[in-house]
Amino acid sequence: MNFIWYIIIGIVAGFTAGKLMHGGGFGVLVNLIVGIVGGVLGGWLFGLLGITAGGIIGNLITSVAGAVVLLWLVGLLSRTTHRD
Repeated sequence: MNFIWYIIIGIVAGFTAGKLMHGGGFGVLVNLIVGIVGGVLGGWLFGLLGITAGGIIGNLITSVAGAVVLLWLVGLLSRTTHRD
């Protein structure tokens, strides 16, 4: 059952981060990947800051924060590599 929650949280976090950063989602599969990687990144960043989040809402906040950072980094890298 926990695996299903991780998938749902990943999709919601990826979709939310997509809306916050670009104004639109990327599709279910990409949202899932962004949300899962964002959850790992957010958990690592929150751990560095000494912040712990528990429960479904805490995991969702952590995943969204990590996904936003991930999309920001990808956007930053894509801007620097596409300059002529």
